Amino acid sequence: MSKYSELEAILFVVGDEGIGLEELSYLVKSNTASVYQHLQELNQQYEENEHTALHILEVGNHFILTTKKQFAPLLKKYAESPMGSSLSQAALETLSIIAYKQPITRMEVEEIRGVQSSGSVQKLVAKRLIEEKGRVDGPGRAILYGTTEYFMDYFGLKSLAELPDIQSMEDELEEDAPFDLFYDRYKQAETEGE
Repeated sequence: MSKYSELEAILFVVGDEGIGLEELSYLVKSNTASVYQHLQELNQQYEENEHTALHILEVGNHFILTTKKQFAPLLKKYAESPMGSSLSQAALETLSIIAYKQPITRMEVEEIRGVQSSGSVQKLVAKRLIEEKGRVDGPGRAILYGTTEYFMDYFGLKSLAELPDIQSMEDELEEDAPFDLFYDRYKQAETEGE
């Protein structure tokens, strides 16, 4: 396993929050100068390879794996596509966790789900169902997410107290009842919007 692939894997997992040079150095067990050099070389490889859409963005002392600028029109088209308007199961799971546990960081969501969730979080932010509610005090200053007013309107809620009770849902689940926290309301809202 090369340093390049280690750095690429970490950058992919941290998503749009990025990661600092010091933390990267600690994780790959190299000094900061060496890690910085590897990042520059990896980014150069991305730039020279026309078969990749990746780019490493340096913002201050943070590094974020992004797409190259020339893909912006394509990605904008995707974001506006009616085919991309429905929420995936992963996005619904992420939305459910954020709704019940807010304010919550992406990493905390991932700990609960057991899988990487940056794509779902980005999609939910783009759809205005969740938003930044602040930052954690501490290293990294992770973003805290919570639901939006649009979320409340979309699901017909006057307050978060109207969210279904988790205990009653668990009881239903034990009875083998179909369980999808927001799916029915989402489908109903989607049907009414047509």
